[in-house]
Amino acid sequence: GGGAPGRYRLSTRSEPSLGPRGAGHPPGHPHPPGSGGAAKSSATVSRNLNRFSTFVKSGGEAFVLGEASGFVKDGDKLCVVLGPRGPEWQENPYPFQCSIEDPTKQTKFKGMKSYIAYKLVPSHTGQQVHRRYKHFDWLYGRLAEKFPVISVPHLPEKQATGRFEEDFISKRRKGLAWWMDHMCSHPVLAQCDAFQHFLTCPSTDEKAWKQGKRKAEKDEMVGANFFLTISVPTGPGAILDLQEVESQVDGFKAFTKKMDESALQLNHTANEFARKQVTGFKKEYQKVGHSFKCLSQAFELDQQAFSAGLNQAIAFTAEAYDAIGDLFADQPRQDLDPVMDLLALYQGHLANFPDIIHVQKGALTKVKESKRHVEEGKMELQKAEGIQERCNIISFATLAEINHFHKIRVRDFKSQMQHFLQQQILFFQKVTQKLEEALHKYDSV
Repeated sequence: GGGAPGRYRLSTRSEPSLGPRGAGHPPGHPHPPGSGGAAKSSATVSRNLNRFSTFVKSGGEAFVLGEASGFVKDGDKLCVVLGPRGPEWQENPYPFQCSIEDPTKQTKFKGMKSYIAYKLVPSHTGQQVHRRYKHFDWLYGRLAEKFPVISVPHLPEKQATGRFEEDFISKRRKGLAWWMDHMCSHPVLAQCDAFQHFLTCPSTDEKAWKQGKRKAEKDEMVGANFFLTISVPTGPGAILDLQEVESQVDGFKAFTKKMDESALQLNHTANEFARKQVTGFKKEYQKVGHSFKCLSQAFELDQQAFSAGLNQAIAFTAEAYDAIGDLFADQPRQDLDPVMDLLALYQGHLANFPDIIHVQKGALTKVKESKRHVEEGKMELQKAEGIQERCNIISFATLAEINHFHKIRVRDFKSQMQHFLQQQILFFQKVTQKLEEALHKYDSV
């Protein structure tokens, strides 16, 4: 924020502030003057009949129709700015990271109950805290509810699916590390109170933890009120062209569908390939090794002194193939597994976007409807402008979120592909080295 900490009123401009809700007329509409005026006021923008639609549940509908009102503190403001690629979330002025160290088993109730706790060290405080998976889970639930147009990264699975508990725990830690990176990289999520409480509240202070937890659970800036906290650029270039927004969002929708399909395909292929290396390739190379070994054993039956060098060289070649088999089995952990971890994280993001797009689409539909009503003389222009202005806010936020997604996607896939290829190169260098060592054994034969 940086401004004065005072609270200020953020009105939805085009609507007069009305008395208490439930006064027998829809909020945001004047009282119908007797029964004769009912026809005029009935031509309001219709409500969605599906009350379970994300547009309704997220509070997007109530906001667009001008029914949200609340005090927005300076610290709660979320700014969208116009960047070189269009709307963007305003950058976090104090960026930080947070490492997740290997988890430890801890106990409570004098050792009756044991659980796994992860050590978190946020770079902006340097103070370590311990958090359990259930704390991550609580935070995820709060944020997913609070931010209807932001993709909150999904947590890695809760239940053990690995071969050994150790394997599963280390895999989950890697998943949580990716999750944490995406939380810290997001200009809005990183600065949100609940997340900061999660990162900074001392693990030993049960009372402070509960207080912060209650405060987050009582947060009023959720649902329709969340949209009040978004501040967007003003001025001539700041009203987005609706058709352009619609085509950008449709383009992104097609992109996410394709990305989801290809991520699924790559995940399946990588999984198969890893399985083949761990079982098939290892077995095949070791079969070759075994056959060379049998050959060298057969040669040993010839007691000639001059053939001893050859027998040893062939035996060494057998060992080299055996070792290469082991290298294949260990390799997926270095290169394919990290790619699959990344894909899992992105599949979570891709699953979030249909709902985000739905909220945006719902807002656009309301604008189109209100324009039609104005043309038919059923609605005051001022009211329709209010609807358009609030839709503009949702569009800005959605486009900022889409922009952020592309930015981190390029960053993540670039570094992951570099890592993958570096590991592949190292792997084949190790294989080449084994073969070269074997080859040199024949020099002195």
